Amino acid sequence: MGSSPKKTTLQRYLSQLQQHPLRTKAITAGVLSGVSDVVSQKLSGIQKIQLRRVLLKVIFAGGFLGPAGHCFHTYLDKVFKGKKDTKTVAKKVIVEQLTLSPLNHLLFMIYYGVVIERTPWNLVRERIKKTYPTVQLTAWTFFPVVGWINYKYVPLHFRVILHSVVAFFWAIFLTLRARSVTTLALAKAE
Repeated sequence: MGSSPKKTTLQRYLSQLQQHPLRTKAITAGVLSGVSDVVSQKLSGIQKIQLRRVLLKVIFAGGFLGPAGHCFHTYLDKVFKGKKDTKTVAKKVIVEQLTLSPLNHLLFMIYYGVVIERTPWNLVRERIKKTYPTVQLTAWTFFPVVGWINYKYVPLHFRVILHSVVAFFWAIFLTLRARSVTTLALAKAE
């Protein structure tokens, strides 16, 4: 009997990704979202980490974003038969940007307002009316490039992972942007 070499963390992760893709992508999305929120809170000046907020973001990303991304990318690959030519990649990016992207942003804004902040629905709805178009338009200036790279160069089983990594930085950007808008509004009110 020979001894088997110990697997590295990366090898174990890749093995889990192959054996349990949905679960692994959900956990990855949740963990990256949680870490992103901790970083966002620290960068925005919050002294004591709001653990409830972190956990609720982990739940949203792990329960919705990771699984939705997995199903969406798997479905698109079936519809477009795994093709990576320029025309097909463009179609995939357009479909993603007109369906999953707006849905993700809208649902997150609702979830964040109602569940995380515990804001009454009428105020969340008003905030979404005011800020959703800007958030989505900003996303459309950035995420089509991510989508292009994802569909053109990244194997199917890594697409949600890449998107989760990019979302890590996107969430930090949105948090810092929201903080600067709040700071500006407070300065004008004084």
